[in-house]
Amino acid sequence: MALRHYTLDFNLSAPADCPTTVHGLQSIFQEQEMTETVHDTEGHGYLATFIGKNGRLVVLRVPAHGLLTIDLQCCEGDNIVQVENLLNTLEKKLRSLLHGNIKRVKRLPALTRGAAVDRYWPTADGRLVEYDIDRVVYDEDSAYQNIKIMHSQQFGNILILNGDVNLSESDLPYTQAIMGRGKENYAGKEVLILGGGDGGILAEAVKLNVYIDQMVIDGCRTHMRKACGSVLDNLKGECYQVLVEDCVPVLKKYVEEGKMFDYVINDLTAVPISTAPEEDSTWEFLQLILDLSIKVLRPAGKYFTQGNSANLTDTLALYEEQLGRLSCPVDFSKEVVCVPSYMELWVFYTVWKK
Repeated sequence: MALRHYTLDFNLSAPADCPTTVHGLQSIFQEQEMTETVHDTEGHGYLATFIGKNGRLVVLRVPAHGLLTIDLQCCEGDNIVQVENLLNTLEKKLRSLLHGNIKRVKRLPALTRGAAVDRYWPTADGRLVEYDIDRVVYDEDSAYQNIKIMHSQQFGNILILNGDVNLSESDLPYTQAIMGRGKENYAGKEVLILGGGDGGILAEAVKLNVYIDQMVIDGCRTHMRKACGSVLDNLKGECYQVLVEDCVPVLKKYVEEGKMFDYVINDLTAVPISTAPEEDSTWEFLQLILDLSIKVLRPAGKYFTQGNSANLTDTLALYEEQLGRLSCPVDFSKEVVCVPSYMELWVFYTVWKK
């Protein structure tokens, strides 16, 4: 069964009288028929727990200074009105007990833990976002990753791969940004799309009547049709072909054959967040894809790709260093775009041969 976790914080301007504060709240918990345990943390204040028969648990931390916190956990089916009333009563009493010693009071919306539908997903820079997700549409493990498609009332269906939000049906700004924001003339051009299993880029490109080779992991033809339309219903159309295979051998084959493209759109992965050992292989993969992509790009061609969150300036700087280490010199430009379901600004790169 899921739990609802409520938090109530008091920032204090001076040390609290721990025994008086704990004692002042005891009557409230006694009325709730909650069993009390109080621990003296040897100069670091008091920690008290209160356990109710209905499964409620309250943890009260009264420090010698700084931050007084109340954490309340209850079962998902508990009476929300009663829980809110208990928090209101505790807040009112603490305002009275700590009168003149409070700098700020903060109560956050309840966090639901362990629910059947997970609504919490992190941004690229580690901030927690609660989505308005109301149901799981699709949840399967492939040989490579976990694939989830979840429905958001605001954004439509959202594709989530291994815990990373990839694309929603409302994320046309992402697709437009990674295709050059309408500044490119694709008519009669050859375009190579790397990744893009959601079909969003392919759907937009087909509207422009271009020839495309796209390498994908199996996409979202059933549950992301607002993003991909019907282009994934068949792996080969009049002006495109979808290859469901590893893109590296195919890119190497194109290099050997001397096959060239007017545009290469890389939608495989975002730039790694750090240079930690577990991400070294991802950096190597990015470098390999970059170098192979530039080799199959015509002299006047362009390479489009995503970067990462605009907040990750160090990460983006590392990626830009990679652009200076390719087999031939390149120039680049970048653009910052707000991607709706990411709830953050995202950086996109355009790269071309000097």
